[in-house]
This record gives sequence, C-alpha cells and structure tokens, in this order.
Amino acid sequence: MATVSGDYITRDEQWGAHNYHPLPVVISEAEGAWVTDVDGNRYLDFLSGYSALNFGHRHPDLIRAAHEQLDRLTLTSRAFHNDQFGLFCEELATLTGTEMVLTMNTGAEAVESAIKVARKWAYEVKGVEFDSAEIIVAAGNFHGRTTTIVSFSDDPVAHDNYGPFTPGFVTVPYGDADAVRAAIGPNTAAVLMEPIQGEAGVIVPPEGFWASVREACDENNVLMIADEIQSGLARTGELFALDHEGVRADLYTLGKALGGGIVPVSAVVGRRDVLGVLKPGQHGSTFGGYPVACAVGRAVVELLDKGDFQERSAELGAHLHQRLNDLTGLGIAAVRGRGLWAGVDIDPTNKTGREVSMALRDQGVLCKETHERTLRIAPPLVITREEIDHAIDALAAALKA
Repeated sequence: MATVSGDYITRDEQWGAHNYHPLPVVISEAEGAWVTDVDGNRYLDFLSGYSALNFGHRHPDLIRAAHEQLDRLTLTSRAFHNDQFGLFCEELATLTGTEMVLTMNTGAEAVESAIKVARKWAYEVKGVEFDSAEIIVAAGNFHGRTTTIVSFSDDPVAHDNYGPFTPGFVTVPYGDADAVRAAIGPNTAAVLMEPIQGEAGVIVPPEGFWASVREACDENNVLMIADEIQSGLARTGELFALDHEGVRADLYTLGKALGGGIVPVSAVVGRRDVLGVLKPGQHGSTFGGYPVACAVGRAVVELLDKGDFQERSAELGAHLHQRLNDLTGLGIAAVRGRGLWAGVDIDPTNKTGREVSMALRDQGVLCKETHERTLRIAPPLVITREEIDHAIDALAAALKA
C-alpha cells in the first residue's frame, strides 16, 4: 500500500472507534460513478454508500441546491418555520402518493419514529391495552443500530451484549405470509419489514407475499410499515420496491438516497390518520426538517419525479443481472435482487466475500461483502452499460485471481 493511504488508515485506526472494517482505500474525490483515492488511483463505485448515493457522487442538481441553501439559511430548529420545510413535505408526499410527512435525519431515526407512531396509534386509535402493543418483524432483518432496533435483530454481531432489550416484537420467517397471519393477535399494532432485505443479502420474498401481508393487516386492523430506506427511491426500478407487487403500505420509512449523498435526510411518510396521532412536544428532532436537508430533499424529489432514474435502474438492472448470472458456476453460487441491486453469493469452494472485495479493489472496482460470503452490489443509478460491463469483467477476474 502506498505511504499516503497508509498514513490515513493508521490515523483512522488509532483515533477512531473500530466499529467498521473498511477496505484499505482512502477516497478523497468523487464524481458520478467514480471515486479517486489519495494516491491518485481511480475506482468504479459499485456500492453507492449502501444506496445513499443513488444519484451518484456530487450530482450537479443536488450540489447546486445545497450551495444555494447554504448561502441563505442553514438551521432554525423546529421552534420556527422555514421556507423549505412545507414545500419539501408537500412535494415528497405528492411523489410518494402519501398524505403526511414526518422528517428526521437518519434511517434508524425514521424506523424508531415509525415504531413510536405505530404504538401510539395502537393505544389511542385501535384500543390496544396500554404497554401491550406488539410489532411483527422478520428474521434476518436490518433496520438500524439503535438499542430498540437491535432488540429485534437476530444477527449476533448487531444484537449481542447490548441488553437489556426493548420488548414488544414478534419475529417470523421472512417471506412466510402464513407465519405473519398466525402471529397477528389482538395486541398487534403493525407489521414492520423490508420489501427486499438488504443487509441479509438482497433477499427477495416470494411473489404474492406482500399482497397476503396486506390482506392480513387489513382484516385485523394492523398497520403495514415498509422500510424502504435501502430499497426505495428508484433502486429497484420503481419508486418503491413494494411497487413491484402492486401493494401500498400504511407507512414508509425513507432515508439514505433522500439526502442525495450530501446530508442525512430521513422521513416517515404515510396516512394522515396514523401520523396525525403525534401532537406538539410528543416527538421531534432539532435537525429534522432543517432548511439544508429540505432543499436537498426537494432536489432529490425533482429528480425522481421525472422517472428517468427508475427507468435506468430497470433497464440497466436487467443487464446487470444477466451478466452476473453468466458467472454462476464460475465462482458464484447464486444471484438475487431487482433493478440495480444484487446479492451475489460466493461459492463456498471459492474465496470469502472479503477476499473477493479486495481482489475487486485491485481491479479498480469498489464493492463490499455482507456476512461472510455475499457481495452486495448497488452501483449508482448514473452508471452506464459500459461501466457495468467493466465491473462484471473485473468481478470475473477477481474470482479467478
């Protein structure tokens, strides 16, 4: 490794908490689908900040919106109105076909907020006995890393040694509609799941699963909450991954790409009669809905409103999956996903996911493993067909290296 990168990495390891295990590359510049490290090496980004960079690095429309807002107003807190907040909420609700928006900052905050809202709705509207509300979740889930969220994680790395844990969650197998229906009881407030599980390895549920869950929720007066933080905002070829099933949720949690890779922006969007249970002082965030976030979020909404990124993801995603499936048997055991999003299982007789990621880095492509033997591929939606081919050729070489 070059000395310059080594110096940065040594400093990171000495002064930063070791809660991540990044690849040994130090990025200093980026544009579109490409990044450059401190030693001048150029790499194709095949991860997009876990879908936070759906529109690529430094998309000019988003950078322009951020600059213009930084020159005018950055923060008011929610003690006062600002001239961006209402416009952002209106435009995001219109884009998503929802009725109300609760703004927050990070994806985990959005999920925490949705949990709080679902419980409050259960007590005040549905009539569930106080402190008895239950939320049905899926095995293999990932919704964030707060104490409450890891309470219902079954990943030992995310869960272990953070107790005592928050009660009130019932776990069922992902993709098993009968198990969801069987778990619903009089105290069930909501079903909270990812339409496609990201951290688990881009797991797509069986066809008809979400329609069955929607039906069970409707029959039992239970809220359906879709965590679209990774899967949403054009990643899979539709605005929401749930749209592929023709199903609507009562609440959606959004984050990552909503901030354009510039600022952390998240939101819960959905029904007015559900989000409307919140009254002044009952929930909030100093930075939630702050002017810079709203300005960037509005620019993101404008990009998505045209539909071009959804079309690119669908068209280029089909090509990506075809190329990946061509590698099955050449070191790849399985490929899953939708649009420009794929989980690639490395053959157990081949390398680990980390080893393949390192070999890919040496080929000029940046990707990252999830768990031990799965690559999570999520290139920026601005990527070209030729760049996809370049990355898949590099993956083939990395598997052989």
